[in-house]
Amino acid sequence: MKENLVKEKAFEFALLAIPLYKELLKNNEYVLSKQFFRSATSIGANVEEATAGYSKKDFAAKMSISSKEARETLYWIKLIEAGKFVEDYDFTILKEECERLIRILTSIVKTSQSNIKNQK
Repeated sequence: MKENLVKEKAFEFALLAIPLYKELLKNNEYVLSKQFFRSATSIGANVEEATAGYSKKDFAAKMSISSKEARETLYWIKLIEAGKFVEDYDFTILKEECERLIRILTSIVKTSQSNIKNQK
């Protein structure tokens, strides 16, 4: 069940990232836009890979990467906002959804790692 929730949330988040990415491109900001968009879309890509993992350890590793990508994405969002790279953009929902994803992914990683340790 958690798997489906995180897949949906990661996909929805990637869709939420598109308008900011486009706005950055309009402002000729190509470096930060790429960094932000790559990490934002990588979250869901790694979740998808995790669900096809060949072992519980592989699943936990891919989910861990997703969690790290979400944290990186939040960093880029905060930097873009603080640096005022776009005018009149409301970052609230994007930041909230990214933080929500971080919490979900962190929980999944902790549970997965705990389950792996308990099997030994």
